[in-house]
Amino acid sequence: MPKVGMPDIRKPQLVKATMAVIERVGLHAASISLISREAGVSTGIINHYFGGKHGLLEETMRAILREHAQTVMTTLADYPLDAHKDRINAIVKANFSGYQARSEVAKTWIAFWSFSMHDPQLLRLQRINEKRLISHLLIELKPLLPKPLAQRVAQGIAALIDGFWLRGTLNQQGINTEEASFIISDYLEHQLAHAAQATQ
Repeated sequence: MPKVGMPDIRKPQLVKATMAVIERVGLHAASISLISREAGVSTGIINHYFGGKHGLLEETMRAILREHAQTVMTTLADYPLDAHKDRINAIVKANFSGYQARSEVAKTWIAFWSFSMHDPQLLRLQRINEKRLISHLLIELKPLLPKPLAQRVAQGIAALIDGFWLRGTLNQQGINTEEASFIISDYLEHQLAHAAQATQ
């Protein structure tokens, strides 16, 4: 965590520099020296306010999570509370558009994803993001499906989002947002239709 007193202008500057360096050389090669040079600050600034590379990585992940949460909430605000299918599709769209779709953000996400397996604090942040996604989906799915099925479909949609993210980030063309949204929407329609038939 950054220390109290860290100038607000410095944090986004350093987060941006961290993502740019990770995009260029990867997480393991993203040294404090490279990041400080990218940001135009001394290495002492990073060490003083963040306690080194790990603290800066944690702040970068938190910044990405905050931006993502804001994107989801802003997208959902365009739809009535009872438009559950539209709101699910909006949640999906928010995962593939805007800030999240930028190359440096996507590559940083993937880097953190793999790194979090060996880092308890980053894993905790990743779990928070995962639970937030499932929670958003369940709010919209529970009025449409029985609770056990709603939970299963929420997990299915989350897995599809993660899968398209992974494949798209590893692809030079990036994430095909239209294809991802169509396939996930099709999966949802099939689940809803299957549930409706089962109750007849």
